[in-house]
Amino acid sequence: MSAEYATFGLAPAMRAGGVLANGDYQVHRDFVDFIVDGRPLLFQLSDLDAVSPLASDVPPAIFTAQVRSLLLEADAPLPGGRYVIYGCPDCEDLACGAVTALIDKVGDDYIWRDFAWQTDEHADLELNGYHGIGPFRFHGAEYRAALGSLLDGDSEAPRRRVLLIGARVALLAKLAAALRTIGIGADITHDVGGVPADELRAYGAVAFGRAVGQEQRTAVRRAFADAGVDVAYVDGLAPIVPLLVAQIEHALDRSPAEQRRLIRLVAADGEAGVEVTSPCRVRLTAYRLDRLYRTHTHELFDGVLETGRHRISLDAKAVKGESFVVARTSGSVLVEAVALR
Repeated sequence: MSAEYATFGLAPAMRAGGVLANGDYQVHRDFVDFIVDGRPLLFQLSDLDAVSPLASDVPPAIFTAQVRSLLLEADAPLPGGRYVIYGCPDCEDLACGAVTALIDKVGDDYIWRDFAWQTDEHADLELNGYHGIGPFRFHGAEYRAALGSLLDGDSEAPRRRVLLIGARVALLAKLAAALRTIGIGADITHDVGGVPADELRAYGAVAFGRAVGQEQRTAVRRAFADAGVDVAYVDGLAPIVPLLVAQIEHALDRSPAEQRRLIRLVAADGEAGVEVTSPCRVRLTAYRLDRLYRTHTHELFDGVLETGRHRISLDAKAVKGESFVVARTSGSVLVEAVALR
């Protein structure tokens, strides 16, 4: 079997959760993605909303079994020697669809080939095969080292908990409930003084409300610094729950910047500028506060964008006054305040 050698690696990735404009919730999932020749393999699958089997929230025994399966130390989970490469982010049901492939060992090399979209026990390569992807041949030492590192226990687990600090208790309670619904833990406090360092290490981000003063912000930052905890800090743009959820999702993104799909968002002069690194579905949503602090939500765009930079016109009614735009793909979220003229 002939196949050109490709590099193999792993990198943290996420399926961005969120509160969508129609009121639906999208669950947050952290997982480890496969990096082939320096790029996430998932990006080659167009606009696929999926995660690898190496998700951080599966039980340790199952996670270990998935790794050993990819190392061919266990039988293939599907007939015909096929392995799940990406599956549904919300369940483990094959009926939802999964990307599968054959994994062979030839000498010391591992080869991934015959990629297909599969919805039952048997894959139809002619009808549902990904004919433009693979085969990929990986050097055995590199392949085993990357997957084996997941079994060493040295990698830091994602901290999927957020500390919320603000003056509007009712808003914070709604925000915490929304975050918990999509799989992110949230706690509310006014003061972290005296909190043990072990407790602070549970948080991946701290979100400040607009009414939190500089003195209080400085005290919180000092407490985390003294505890040796590196967290992301979020300055809440407005008292709008879906907007704040999007800001926190962005802050929790641990994936390397060079391996993200959505990398740029600007909103000014009646246009949104969006840049993506591979073809994907992008949704743009505008949130606006009126003079009575009521929230108005407008769907601005929902479609597949090709690789590169794009300019999308903004509805003037949707972004007048204090307005914000959220750009969302399956794997990332960006938030930007609309620049006023």
